[in-house]
Amino acid sequence: MSYEVLKDMEILFGLAVFTVVLLRRLMFPSIIGFLATGILAGPYALGLIKDTHQVEQMAEIGVVLLLFTIGIEFSLKELMRIKHLVFWGGGMQVGFTILIVALLGLAFGIPLPQATFFGFLVALSSTAILMKLLMDNGEMDTPHGKMALGILIFQDLCVVPLMLFTPFLAGAGNGWTGIFLVSAKAVAVVVVAHFGARFAVPWIFEQVVKARSRELFILTIIFIGFGTAWLTAQVGLSLALGAFIAGLAISESEYSHQALGDIIPFRDAFMSLFFISVGMLLDLSVLVKHPLLVGSLVLTILVVKFLVTGGAAVAMGVPARVAIVAGLALAQIGEFSFILCQTGMQHGLLSKEHYQVFLAASVATMALTPLCLKIGAPVAAWLVGILPAPLTRGRGVLAGKEKKLTLSDHVIVIGYGVNGKNLSRVLKVQKIPHVVIETNPFTVSTEKSKGTRIMFGDATRPEVLTHAAVERARIIVIAISDAAASRRVVAQARQMNPTIHIIVRTRYIAEMEPLYKIGANEVVPEEFETSIEIFSRVLRNFLVPHDQIDHCVAEIRSGSYDMFRTLSRRHSHAVGIAGYLTGAEIGTFRVKKGAPLEGESLRQGTLRSRSGASLLVIKRGEEVTPNPDPVWVLQEGDIVLLLGTPEQLGAAARLFESPAGNRKPEAAQASSAH
Repeated sequence: MSYEVLKDMEILFGLAVFTVVLLRRLMFPSIIGFLATGILAGPYALGLIKDTHQVEQMAEIGVVLLLFTIGIEFSLKELMRIKHLVFWGGGMQVGFTILIVALLGLAFGIPLPQATFFGFLVALSSTAILMKLLMDNGEMDTPHGKMALGILIFQDLCVVPLMLFTPFLAGAGNGWTGIFLVSAKAVAVVVVAHFGARFAVPWIFEQVVKARSRELFILTIIFIGFGTAWLTAQVGLSLALGAFIAGLAISESEYSHQALGDIIPFRDAFMSLFFISVGMLLDLSVLVKHPLLVGSLVLTILVVKFLVTGGAAVAMGVPARVAIVAGLALAQIGEFSFILCQTGMQHGLLSKEHYQVFLAASVATMALTPLCLKIGAPVAAWLVGILPAPLTRGRGVLAGKEKKLTLSDHVIVIGYGVNGKNLSRVLKVQKIPHVVIETNPFTVSTEKSKGTRIMFGDATRPEVLTHAAVERARIIVIAISDAAASRRVVAQARQMNPTIHIIVRTRYIAEMEPLYKIGANEVVPEEFETSIEIFSRVLRNFLVPHDQIDHCVAEIRSGSYDMFRTLSRRHSHAVGIAGYLTGAEIGTFRVKKGAPLEGESLRQGTLRSRSGASLLVIKRGEEVTPNPDPVWVLQEGDIVLLLGTPEQLGAAARLFESPAGNRKPEAAQASSAH
């Protein structure tokens, strides 16, 4: 029995461990390490791997698994929501890239068929590399992440038509008839996948789950994913597109999270093989023979793709900052271009020498992708700063129709994702004036038709914040997934309104210090809040009483947010008086009907004697009375602001509840000060 495959895998993974560890210490991303591993192990360097075909086949599994997991994390509803990004954004990017590259080729004397084929190769970007980097950086939900995903989906849809066009350019093939047939098959596959997502997949999982076997569950996931990929390949579509469709089908079921957790380890292992296989294709001697040609080709590809992708995004109405970051992110050559290269070589559109030159330039653009993503935000900020405002603020139609708001003492909500939407809904119910700023022009037009006070624009721009009357606003809530953009909004808002209260939602605790440093009053890290929700649910499951759970939550919040606000107190924007108080919290409570405090005057001292908390403010209707007189008699519906320790506020909460009420007070320990 031959163990060549096992030996090759051992060599590749062993070399990858050494290379990646070494390059990580030099602050290079893992992808660069995997590409370097492939170059070293390939037939053109050390020659450790003789048969690269088997490695390439396993690498294809990595691409399939990546697209499969992206589909699971996505949903058909979300895909429909960004369909404009897919078809309009992707269509313009692919079409104009092919056109510009073809014109450049003609200018250098390359025949039209070959020049057009070169356009095909350059038009595609790397789904595998970019999606991996965006997921690792937590940027999938950012505006530039969604823009990139929409364009990448369209590029994957274009792979088959481009492959059919390739022999047509060489004077062979079925031409338009073949393209029409495959397109019809693609539509049929998508329709079948849609109905499978609604009916077949939930039923299959329901039967499998009843067996209570984790192994069977994993096998079912693999069966659905690889089966759909294989079927799409049979009708002439790409394996990756089929895997994405399968992931979308599973995403609509209640088992999607478990499926994602089970498949991720397989994906990461096989994805490393994909990057290694790309490196193995490269002949390093080409870099020695044609260094200027390869260098100029790399620069041309990056510039053309950046300008075309950014231009397509701007044409759709996306703010320039988002368009610039998306353009840099999509500036590399894609893995499907290598497949197109093979077809082009078969039909005489690409020589072996040209193939190696193109391959060297492609690997270089792939290797530069992490750097492009890293410099995206600073480059965008610099370009937006020097370009005229009309060119950077986004779609003129939507921006031009906006009238400057006449609101004052209102809330500005940045971003209309899950957090922004929920906050807007609550503010609307409580009749608190607010305005939403969103970068997606299609979301803006949809929500405006529903009566939402929402405006289009990039909140990092001062004119957009001026439009939202930031100088007169009381609070600004930044609820977006883009950490770099959040920091710029905080700095801009603090500069324009030194007294505004800035609340920022962020993913990780590590992002809190920079936000406090540039002007945030409060930073809510999802990482920490998720941990509280998890342990609360665990305790509820063990039937721990609500008051004990609330006490645990108060203790955790008190200790942890004390640490967090220590960061805030290092700077000049601590939360008002809260920034100077130690070991205390400020809580808001409403007097319920029949509560112990209803009908009592402050002179009786019940609140102070039974809880130890101090009363700061009373709000009755629209009247707000700070430091009320002792003769004040509390009535049902009064809202009071108390100062005390978490234990004192917990004792005070019971004095505001009706005796029959067992529910947690509406309370709200709205802000804490330690």
